[in-house]
Amino acid sequence: MIRGRAASWAFWLGLAGITAVLSLNGKEIAQATGLSWLTKYPQAWQLHLDRQISAALKWLLEEATFGPFQFRDFTRLLSALIEAPYTLLRNLVVDGFAWGRGQQAVPILPPMAWLPVILGFGLLALRLGGARLAVLVTAAFLYLLLFGLWQSAMVTLVSVVIAVPLGVLGGAALGILAFRVRWIDRALRPVLDLMQTVPVFAYLVPILFLFGFGPMAALVATVIYAMPPMVRITTIGLRGVPEEVVEAGRMAGCTRRQLLWKVQLPSARRMMMVGVNQVIMLTLNMVIIASMIGAGGLGYDVLTALRKLDVGRGVEAGFGIVVLAIALDKLSQAAANRGPRDPSGGSWLYRHRWILAWAAVVVASYPLAMAIPPLAVYPAGWQLSTGGFWSAVVSWINLNLYDQIEAVKVAALTWVLVPVKTFLLGIPWAWGLVLAGTIAGGIGGWRLGVMAVLMTGFIITAGLWPEAMITIYLCGVSVVIAMLIGVPIGILAGQNDRAYGVVTLILDTLQTLPSFVYLIPVVMLFKVGDFSAMIAVVMYAIVPAIRYAAVGIRGVDPQLVEAGIVSGCTRGQLIRKVKLPLAMPSILLGLNQTIMLAISMLVITALVGTRDLGQEVYIALTKANAGKGIVAGLAVAFIAMMSDRIITAAIARRTAARETHA
Repeated sequence: MIRGRAASWAFWLGLAGITAVLSLNGKEIAQATGLSWLTKYPQAWQLHLDRQISAALKWLLEEATFGPFQFRDFTRLLSALIEAPYTLLRNLVVDGFAWGRGQQAVPILPPMAWLPVILGFGLLALRLGGARLAVLVTAAFLYLLLFGLWQSAMVTLVSVVIAVPLGVLGGAALGILAFRVRWIDRALRPVLDLMQTVPVFAYLVPILFLFGFGPMAALVATVIYAMPPMVRITTIGLRGVPEEVVEAGRMAGCTRRQLLWKVQLPSARRMMMVGVNQVIMLTLNMVIIASMIGAGGLGYDVLTALRKLDVGRGVEAGFGIVVLAIALDKLSQAAANRGPRDPSGGSWLYRHRWILAWAAVVVASYPLAMAIPPLAVYPAGWQLSTGGFWSAVVSWINLNLYDQIEAVKVAALTWVLVPVKTFLLGIPWAWGLVLAGTIAGGIGGWRLGVMAVLMTGFIITAGLWPEAMITIYLCGVSVVIAMLIGVPIGILAGQNDRAYGVVTLILDTLQTLPSFVYLIPVVMLFKVGDFSAMIAVVMYAIVPAIRYAAVGIRGVDPQLVEAGIVSGCTRGQLIRKVKLPLAMPSILLGLNQTIMLAISMLVITALVGTRDLGQEVYIALTKANAGKGIVAGLAVAFIAMMSDRIITAAIARRTAARETHA
């Protein structure tokens, strides 16, 4: 065994040594041997997949026919189906109803006043989660009202209300199909993997090409992006129904359809509500990003503030996103934890008294709003603003701490970021192909090695090798920093109940923050560039590093800890030699999730001036170049999938080794 470990260490050290030599001297070696094409992939060899994809999409949109119908008829039908309820809800709470169009439009009914909206969500929270939740949700909507974010928040809320049911129903339908038909399950797995790793901007590019600029395109992209978790969780929930429950349904004479609708789906309800929660969070995150293609709402307010460097408005709109996300998150969690309602208690009027009371308030609000204008539109003079405060804070920091911030920034660039970037950019593409296959194959077997070679080959032949290396450099440095900070915090929280409670509360809050929000303080304090991108990625990706380390430490068997204490271990030895080795699979899982979040955030940081694959996707979005956006998005997805498979294989090996020793 010792010889095997020594040989393994020698192999990996040798591989690292060759990589270092080729990175530092690859160009000189290639020129001396006349093989310069090994260091820079020849442009003539590139496949130009972006052009072919763009041409295919153009043909699909302009020429493709299915019987008597063209493909554009399908996109128009889909847009119309989504546009009808969206327009109705938007008119109800934002624009009001009018007869006619444009300047000739005659107002018929004003939008619903703010009071019944706040009251309606407060009553819903009271019904689902009690007084505490009602106070929280009401306070969240009051913040949106008092700080002048009401109209933008309602636009965002309408998008969420339309997109979430579509995502839930579509995801649940596909999940049921995957549960019932094995080949559909096998076919959906790689598609779902791809959908969950393709960066959010990449969704917008082909959707923008097919559906045009506007809220309909944004909603289609949102539904597609938010659907995969519902598919997976529905399938897992149905498979997790106890066999004895299913057998009892069969013995009761249920048909296959009755078994599904009356036994399996009700039994999987709690798990499926977790999927609904995930769809809500992803929908809110995507709706914010989709503001770039015409969705409007709070995301557009944040984007405008970033472009204008309006610190105060950006922070207020960012907090608006946060409070709306928290309110919707808590409501969905309360709905998931609430048991099925007993329909037999009391009369119909009694059972629906809350809805009837709210409907009465809605009806009464229209004449009241006409008589009392502040009930219709909250007066601008009554609104609050912290814009001056936040601008003053940022100005004070920039005036008094500029030298210290700049010193940290320069040190990080000089000693960490630039050397790592230079090293990775120096790796020849040919050796990178060998390296990817060797690492993946050595950890996960030959199948994983072949997959890594094929995916890396796609990136190389697409002419994106330098951009991929910059992506790996930014992601790698950010993940290392996030793990170095997050794992010790997780270890501390895992050993102290009070610290665990505080950390969990902070992490739950951070998980509700859309990725867009992290850019606001970063841009205001650190301006743009790789350092700013790294800070934003660390802030966004540190949550799983902390959470999984804490969960792993808390999950260690107390009997093993007691055995270590009896053996005379000090507190430090107990952590290093007992708890950490046993918690390592959980920590590695946290590493995997940290990498996934870091890669997804890197695409967002394209807004702060990075030059990686995320920037390629963003440029494709601004130019409506669908082919380029899809190719760059697939490159990001392949990097994410390779890292996911390699770490998953490492976790499996670690777990198997621990079970063998046990």
